[in-house]
Amino acid sequence: MTMQEKVKHLLDLRSQARLGGGQKRIDKQHALGKLTARERIFALLDEGSFEEFDMFVTHRCTNFGLEKNTPLSDGVVTGYGTIDGRLVYVFSQDFTVFGGSLSETFAAKICKIMDQAMKVGAPVIGINDSGGARIQEGVNSLAGYSEIFQRNILASGVIPQISAIFGPCAGGAVYSPALTDFIMMSKDTSYMFLTGPKVVKTVTNEDVTTEELGGASVHATKSGVAHFVAETEEEGLMMLRKLISYLPSNNMEEPPILPTNDSINRLEDHLNSIIPENPNKPYDAKDVIMSIVDDNEFLEVQGSYAPNIVIGFARFDGMPVGLVANQPKYLAGVLDINASRKAARFVRFCDAFNIPIVSLVDVPGFLPGTAQEYGGIILHGAKLLYAYGEATVPKVTVVLRKAYGGAYCVMGSKHLRGDINYAWPTAEIAVMGAKGAVEVLMNKDVAQIEGAEAKAEFLNEKENEYRDKFANPFIAAKYGYIDDIIEPRNTRFRVIRALQSLRNKRLENPAKKHDNLPL
Repeated sequence: MTMQEKVKHLLDLRSQARLGGGQKRIDKQHALGKLTARERIFALLDEGSFEEFDMFVTHRCTNFGLEKNTPLSDGVVTGYGTIDGRLVYVFSQDFTVFGGSLSETFAAKICKIMDQAMKVGAPVIGINDSGGARIQEGVNSLAGYSEIFQRNILASGVIPQISAIFGPCAGGAVYSPALTDFIMMSKDTSYMFLTGPKVVKTVTNEDVTTEELGGASVHATKSGVAHFVAETEEEGLMMLRKLISYLPSNNMEEPPILPTNDSINRLEDHLNSIIPENPNKPYDAKDVIMSIVDDNEFLEVQGSYAPNIVIGFARFDGMPVGLVANQPKYLAGVLDINASRKAARFVRFCDAFNIPIVSLVDVPGFLPGTAQEYGGIILHGAKLLYAYGEATVPKVTVVLRKAYGGAYCVMGSKHLRGDINYAWPTAEIAVMGAKGAVEVLMNKDVAQIEGAEAKAEFLNEKENEYRDKFANPFIAAKYGYIDDIIEPRNTRFRVIRALQSLRNKRLENPAKKHDNLPL
């Protein structure tokens, strides 16, 4: 063959590989509102930046006549490219080839780019659209999954790992995304579950649809498995680009600082009156967040799950931070099992990747009741406590209103190595609320008073007395547990100055093989 013939042969093979399972299957994918594997990569990465690996890999299976059908790329597209000029590694499963099912060589392709990403310290983004293990390959397919899981585990906390679910993800396949840092799902076209509706019907006799069992809305609201939900794949891929903009490429780097025209001196006068006079009335914590962050930009994580706590990424003077805020609009901002788990994992992610943590506190306590106690609120609440206490990144806490009991301790308090702790004048830092405290403290005195009216008057007087004495930030400030009491409208300025002062913070935990946090 001449050089020209060899080049033509190469180009023909490339064209063949890019067709995946063929034009008919590509058309079917488009008809379902789904992009192809390579279209997803091109939409995610900077234009022209994708470098593909292993385009000519084929499977090695000879069972069930599979040797007669050996499509190039073998059902997954792998390689690297850039997002906003920063290196990322990607794999994108191709449903047009054997339903995106995983073979031994398919897994080896994914493992290769994960190994490379670890060597150079770059994030990995995996786009999942697969029918599961390739049954014809038997245990080799299962071995392939396990090899990927092992790499997910070793990469955890070293490089950011992000999963996009843009189709089916079932059985053992769900565990690789579950081991990654963030999961994105698309509405109506993606689902995740360990066992499908037919198996559920056989084993438990439950009638359930695919969407009801593992659709995006289920995992966004009930299980907490999905961190982001997109209306379309295109929207989801843009959201992933946004997410990457807040993250360092690896655990040895600082998060990327972006220039901003939003002044550090910007005052928000409305914050001086945002807290209602009645301590039992709610307000929206997101109003506070949007008022103090750069350019009113906040990327919320798990927004539909455990809404009594708000988590997400924002910037202060260009510096990325992880924000954690109790949400008085939902369950009065109380901490429960789901909120504790949600915030704990987020705090640990931020700590692993050198992202400072800013906490906005308004928490009346932990949710009481048998459902919470039987569900292990003690263990789950301890996860959040552990996450804050373990974190060595800069931690800035602002108590907006209530900070009662153990929940005060948990939410980034000075006692859990909070670096700079502020409070608004409206802060109430105490063991419990005035009403509950007075009922405990004055129980015997009340019993001796005759008449309901007299008892109510006595309790009201003691409640006001308790509020004046304890339900304010000045007692905590007196002991140095609060570094300063700040005017609400100055919060942005004070938080930025605090973060600037902590830029060179150095703190290490004791040497150990690993911790044993309460699971």
